[in-house]
Amino acid sequence: MARTFGSWLSGPPPADAGGSGQGTNTYAGERLGLPEQGPGSIARFGRRVGALMIDWLISYGLAALAMTLGWVSLGALSTAVLVIWFVLGVASVRLFGFTPGQLALGLMVVPVDGTDHVGVGRALVRGVLTALVIPALFTDTDHRGIHDLASKTAVVLRR
Repeated sequence: MARTFGSWLSGPPPADAGGSGQGTNTYAGERLGLPEQGPGSIARFGRRVGALMIDWLISYGLAALAMTLGWVSLGALSTAVLVIWFVLGVASVRLFGFTPGQLALGLMVVPVDGTDHVGVGRALVRGVLTALVIPALFTDTDHRGIHDLASKTAVVLRR
């Protein structure tokens, strides 16, 4: 009996987590056609969090500057930080393919469905779901969060 529960609780092996018809996954990004290491390979969680922190600090600095200039009140500072972070992220991902924090850490957002660039709609979906925090914490075997799965994107190494 314990053997039955143990096999059920452990779930499928990681290589089969891609679903039927997608094949096995020996490294993150293999099913997406990305290299295992080097430029174009899937970025790891720590680097992604570091880029997010840099973007957040930039947004906080801009919001503090706006507060100093009298454009934002102290009570609305946290909302201003979120709005600035969101606009900065959506605009820069759409225009350049990376946010300032991702640029600093050598990361880039790429579409995984064969399109040339990340459009405004995809950037908006990524921004909203990342702002909700929880979707970005749950990842698949390719280290893509729900926000990446919904927008059909992946964060990869640029250099």
